[in-house]
Amino acid sequence: MRTSLLCLALVAVVAADRIPGFVVPGKCPAVDERMLYSQQKPNYQRYAGTWYEIALTNNPYQLIKQCVRNEYTYDGTKFNVRTTGTDAQGNAITRKGQVLPNPFGEPHLSVDYEESWMAPYVILDTDYENFSCIYSCAGHNFGYYADFAFIFSRSPTLADRYYRRCEAAFMNIGVDPSRFSKTAQGASCSYNTNYRSW
Repeated sequence: MRTSLLCLALVAVVAADRIPGFVVPGKCPAVDERMLYSQQKPNYQRYAGTWYEIALTNNPYQLIKQCVRNEYTYDGTKFNVRTTGTDAQGNAITRKGQVLPNPFGEPHLSVDYEESWMAPYVILDTDYENFSCIYSCAGHNFGYYADFAFIFSRSPTLADRYYRRCEAAFMNIGVDPSRFSKTAQGASCSYNTNYRSW
């Protein structure tokens, strides 16, 4: 996958000889983004709605740590996203962003949240009704890359068969499923609480 604003940040930290732990040597895995994008684009309206975060890889930009609930509204060109949950201290917060066609014409979506970097948003697999497996990778010419991955569900729980489909999708591109940690969801979450904006 090519780079965007996140790549500029990666170049800056590498050049400053301060490489964060999530930036590693190598390059982004090969993903047939063009095929996925062309298959999914006609179905974006079906992708809209509520998605709960079930698991993710280490991501320092993910400020909402538990009870993560995403509301995707599709306006015909992009998704407006409202994410709610609690931070590491247990405070209820809201973040707003958008998922939109890549502004540089690359064959994938990009995610752009307030107070964060724009990054690739590639849906590796989804059935639109139960699960979504999302991958984001940015690299550059100096031989480093950073990648983040998410498993989403339409409800606060996800059946094992769908979780395994995401694991298979990630393994297919060389992402080790052991990198994932589960996101706390369920009875302890107050999904209808008024959240403060971050």
